[in-house]
Amino acid sequence: MADLTGGQLVARTLKQAGVGHVFTLCGGHILPIYDGCLSEGIAVIDTRHEQAAAHAGDAYARLTRDIGVAIVVPGPGVTDAVTGVANAYAARSPLLLIGGAAPLGLRGLGALQETEQVALLKPITKGAWTVSETRQIPEVLATAMRTALSGRPGPVFVEVPVDLLMTTIEDRLAPIPTGYVHRTRATVEAATLGRLEALLASAERPVVMAGGGVYWDDAGKSLAAFAERAGVPVFMNGAGRGALATDHPSAFFQTRGFALSHADVVLVLGTPLDFRLGYGRSSHLNPDAKLIQVDLDGGEIGRNRHVDVGIVGDTGLVMAQLTALADGSGGGSAAVREWVRDLRTKESARLEQMLPEMHSDAAPINPLRLCKEIDDVLDDDTIVIGDGGDFVATAASVLRIAKIGHWLDPGPLGTLGVGPGYAMAAKLASPKSNVLIIYGDGAFGLNAMEFEACVRQKINVVGIIGNDAAWMQIRRGQVEFYGEERAVATKLEFTRYDKVVEALGGHGEYVEKPSEIRPALERALGCGKPAVVNVKLGVSEFRKGAISI
Repeated sequence: MADLTGGQLVARTLKQAGVGHVFTLCGGHILPIYDGCLSEGIAVIDTRHEQAAAHAGDAYARLTRDIGVAIVVPGPGVTDAVTGVANAYAARSPLLLIGGAAPLGLRGLGALQETEQVALLKPITKGAWTVSETRQIPEVLATAMRTALSGRPGPVFVEVPVDLLMTTIEDRLAPIPTGYVHRTRATVEAATLGRLEALLASAERPVVMAGGGVYWDDAGKSLAAFAERAGVPVFMNGAGRGALATDHPSAFFQTRGFALSHADVVLVLGTPLDFRLGYGRSSHLNPDAKLIQVDLDGGEIGRNRHVDVGIVGDTGLVMAQLTALADGSGGGSAAVREWVRDLRTKESARLEQMLPEMHSDAAPINPLRLCKEIDDVLDDDTIVIGDGGDFVATAASVLRIAKIGHWLDPGPLGTLGVGPGYAMAAKLASPKSNVLIIYGDGAFGLNAMEFEACVRQKINVVGIIGNDAAWMQIRRGQVEFYGEERAVATKLEFTRYDKVVEALGGHGEYVEKPSEIRPALERALGCGKPAVVNVKLGVSEFRKGAISI
């Protein structure tokens, strides 16, 4: 038997769950948890804003497919973290946010940083709890983590009053739950699987849309085997990027709009019919196409559009079952092979259209040229984080992501400022990988001070800023609708953000000519400290017509 404080119980429960890092911003209410983490060998990584701590916990969860943890003080600490929690909720990420709380005996008396936190977090989590006794700490935390990881993953919140964290209790009175199963993998019943297989077998122009659910279900290999057997074209978005290698014969990137509008069968795997897919409407998906949807979240099945076959289940298991049913040598029917050849021809034509801008020597630098130079320095282990609007969307059309899980963007909530928190978590989870943040200059400003945290804790990440001195994704449409003279609140200055990072102790590069890009990137990657490459961009018509509403 041993006496443990509530803070030590928190840390021991996290350690039992396999947590190796927690992300935080300090405060008196949570100091007992830090002390427990030191005793348990859990690394405490501190940020300069609680939003970044929540983003880091979110990214850690995504990269490990396990629980990610952020620990913040009550009141403003929790409210600062709300954006990160909401982003994790939209992206299906199992983030555990632990919030401090005023002592139980002072509740309602106006204690420091006292606010109603559980009610605030409930709408954007899978569950929110308060701990009422020290002995309940392990049970409540274990319940929260199990909830976060089961079914459709998502964030959870637990608040622990500071007096409970300081209270000492015998460990036998607060056992840590073990042996519970977070997720079960059920097979699809034969009748439903048969309907799905029959639809795909009859298709002449099938399309597969693979989203984040493919990543969370660890379904990359199953999807690749199915694609090879069926010969179907596969498009990937969000965390599903990299599910197929860029040179895989079924992987397509530039012709999604055409393919979805002409498909006769669309198989949607683990991604909602939200704004990214035009809500499933005829503007984006052929209204006559048969729609098959597979998702762990039953609430997504049939949302915004009728489905012909809907399956609540694991995408990897469904793909494996379909592959097992297939016969013959694979590659699809003659009609499917012709469809794939047609898409490949259009894909090649689209790339040909982009090449002049990708090789442009114009100054200021064309965004596509910068993206090509970035793509040239990526290796198979590089983790790329998108934090921005217009420039990040351009980069997503150019950068070739080698592995699933190596592209992190905010997800459907579209939160800017995720970059440094995501990057910190990525570098800690994969210390041998290069970690790049693809930044818009607007997004960089939201959490720029996190570079100080990276420098101080020797977390060596590289930010690449596409600096067009504007919130360009918004400004372009604003100018088109209202005219240049009425375009307000969307213009920035060509600021030397590289100097900002240098002042924080990092490495900075400023680039104005295309010939300077590659050497600057190589110096940043090899400098042995956090770095930023600040690239002055010119105007491109590549994203003309894109509206962000």
